[in-house]
Amino acid sequence: MARSHSRIRSWLFAPGDSERKIAKALAGPADRVILDLEDAVAMEAKPAARGIVAAALDGAGDDRARIWVRINPLGSRLAETDLASVMPSRPGGIMLPKAESGADLIALDKLMAALEPPGDATPVHPLVTETAAAMFGTGTYRGAPRLAAMSWGAEDLADSLGALANTDSQGRYRPTYELARSLCLLGAAAAGVPAIETIMGDFRDLAGLEVRASMMRRDGFRGMLAIHPDQVPIINAAFTPGEDEIAEAREILRLFAASPGAGAVAGPRGMLDRPHLSRARQLLAQLDE
Repeated sequence: MARSHSRIRSWLFAPGDSERKIAKALAGPADRVILDLEDAVAMEAKPAARGIVAAALDGAGDDRARIWVRINPLGSRLAETDLASVMPSRPGGIMLPKAESGADLIALDKLMAALEPPGDATPVHPLVTETAAAMFGTGTYRGAPRLAAMSWGAEDLADSLGALANTDSQGRYRPTYELARSLCLLGAAAAGVPAIETIMGDFRDLAGLEVRASMMRRDGFRGMLAIHPDQVPIINAAFTPGEDEIAEAREILRLFAASPGAGAVAGPRGMLDRPHLSRARQLLAQLDE
């Protein structure tokens, strides 16, 4: 059976200089595999990594659509070389780190357009809170070219701030980083694209991951980044609507369909208004049917 490329629950990073880890990531159930040319690859290994990533794309066949590439940041003098190396192999998308505003996507669009076949428009997924300046630009992505999703990052933000840590003694994000998460969620909603939760660094804490992923889905995130294959099944399960949720959403649609033009209808647990109908439609849109 052909793999569906419509779901966006799990986004698994694999270092671009490791053929073994790339192969393992692609063999697993991640909805998206991000071949990393940035943080996971040392400077001296980047030229070889570009070739490995291009080869992985060339050999992926129908699976290419779920393979994205994280390039180096704009202004690093590496992004252009990354794109020139991987765009001919037609990745499913590009992840842009350290994006600071929608203007960065305009600049990236020009670079990518020069390297694509006519008619192609490879989507872009920016990481939007990795610098202090980026925090003030999360609301500027509406209408940005190629925008497909938005994620946030806490580790690079801490580095940008000169912080000693981004979590408290209980492992919870400190207020600045919770703000970054919220700004990403709000910015994505304003831009009309899905928000994707950042990584959980402790890849061994699968119970904690399950709690966090479920909470992020309730908050409005549509998926989550992963750094280890063991995290992927947990993320996929957490971001897949349950049968009870699906049944309730379908019942809400049925009730409103039975009362066309009504602003509110009586449901089994009280009155339902138009926001309930909107949320039901959004939930059902997530299904891969």
